[in-house]
Amino acid sequence: MADSRTSRSSEGLGSTSPAPAVTRAAAVMDALAASATGRLTLSDLARELGIPKSSTSNLLLALEEARLISRQGAEFTLGRKLVELGAAYLSRLDEVQEFYRFCEQAPTLSGETVRIAMLDGTNVIYLARYEGHPAVRLTSNIGDKMPVSLCAVGKALIARLHDHDIDTMFPDDLQLPVLTPKSLRTGAELKAQLQTIREQGYAFEDEESTTGVVCLAVSVPTRGAHGPSLGLSVTALKATYSAEQGSQMVKELNELARSLGNPMG
Repeated sequence: MADSRTSRSSEGLGSTSPAPAVTRAAAVMDALAASATGRLTLSDLARELGIPKSSTSNLLLALEEARLISRQGAEFTLGRKLVELGAAYLSRLDEVQEFYRFCEQAPTLSGETVRIAMLDGTNVIYLARYEGHPAVRLTSNIGDKMPVSLCAVGKALIARLHDHDIDTMFPDDLQLPVLTPKSLRTGAELKAQLQTIREQGYAFEDEESTTGVVCLAVSVPTRGAHGPSLGLSVTALKATYSAEQGSQMVKELNELARSLGNPMG
């Protein structure tokens, strides 16, 4: 079954695009990525795109030949070619390579789980994950998305935005996604934390996405007017976490952030 999302108009997705086939192909992959099972049928995808099954079938055939999707019986999934493309993209990000080099040598971070993420609207996308010998084992993978309200790195990144933009994205009465009893519930609760984050220079997540786990994060100084909005985070067990440990983690995260934001300095 497809997700219960709003159906496209009868004209179909891409009807006003300069390249409708490309727009529809991207929509197919977005729909498969968003599906709870990762699998959708021809009927599901035709309904999602709002175009006839015959047109959808031709589009799926082309994507399958390009290895961007894969057919499994009557269902379709994302193809392995996307892994190759994603790896190629990440391998060309200097920030990701420097991230791994720094984590391997850092006194504290080298033994922890550290991640670098990019802001994407009201979510973050994880670009890389370094695992030393951490007490906390994370299940999120490279490419996974997380709502900004549920993670320290998301809060650190939106704290950099203008208040007007934050108010537009997170009205006071907006209901936020919840994963634990400590998850923030409304836009007002999220915004109440931002001034503290700005003043102290880092964000702290207290069991808001995973019970028993805390997380600290900082933003990376933007490189150029159109540089990506990047953030860094490190996790710890709540039971063994101390202020001294957190202070050292933030110190090293800031050193890494400065290195990524200003490689010549």
